[in-house]
Amino acid sequence: MTPRTGVNPAILLVIAGLACQEIGAAIAVLLFPAVGPLGMVMLRLTFSALILLAIARPALRGHARADWMAVVWFGVVLVAMNSLFYLALERLTLGVTVTIEVLGPLVLSIVASRRASAWLWAILALAGVVALGGGGWDRLDPLGVAFALGAAASWAFYILASSRVGRAFPKLDGLALAMAVGAVLSLPFGIADAGASLLRIEIIALGAAVAILSSTIPYALELIALRRLPAAVFAILMSLAPATAAIAGFVFLGQHMSWLEIVGIALVIAASIGAVRSSARAAREAAEPVA
Repeated sequence: MTPRTGVNPAILLVIAGLACQEIGAAIAVLLFPAVGPLGMVMLRLTFSALILLAIARPALRGHARADWMAVVWFGVVLVAMNSLFYLALERLTLGVTVTIEVLGPLVLSIVASRRASAWLWAILALAGVVALGGGGWDRLDPLGVAFALGAAASWAFYILASSRVGRAFPKLDGLALAMAVGAVLSLPFGIADAGASLLRIEIIALGAAVAILSSTIPYALELIALRRLPAAVFAILMSLAPATAAIAGFVFLGQHMSWLEIVGIALVIAASIGAVRSSARAAREAAEPVA
């Protein structure tokens, strides 16, 4: 049983990780005029890969061809997810982008639960997406919404790919290798988008800061928190990402939201929490011995 004193600090670690992630996203938006969204993707993946490789020092021998194919696929998913997310951020507010992106794991959770109540969470999420229009979808850039939906689908693939690689490689080895693959794949697009800005030391430093805030710190805090929190509680806390994104967008980017958009975010968060609880309940029932 988890000690009572260990729960609150672990919750704070998850919240701190979410805050760092969204602050990193806000800094990335500020860098778009200099390096563009794809240049930002390249900087984030490159520095994240270098940090993870230095920490994990993964072994390159002893893995089957199927394992390496899984790593390559994971790297492709990382590039797609980050590229679509930043392309969406270029056209939508941070809160709206993250809320739409959360639909990916939400739909995956609803499908995996195989319970009738899952339809309730699906309808609630749909109501939230409709409310995000803020009284009119013409207020949202259609291409930005398409990019965000692509990021949502990529996030679902990220969960599946991460699970596959996690089974084949110990600790952070698989993630480090996949991040390296993603960094290499992002280089030509990032260099074309950023151009001469990559020669500016302050841009490189800020790119490294985004990688640390958006990847390194959240991963580390989440790993620590997962040792002290039940997986279901952790997943519920992660469902708060749209709220932390909206706050970060308001504080750091001055992105104001209409009351309908705020309601939409709240509905998607409620649907995410409901789906997580439903999935956890289904898992417990499946694990119970049949009398």
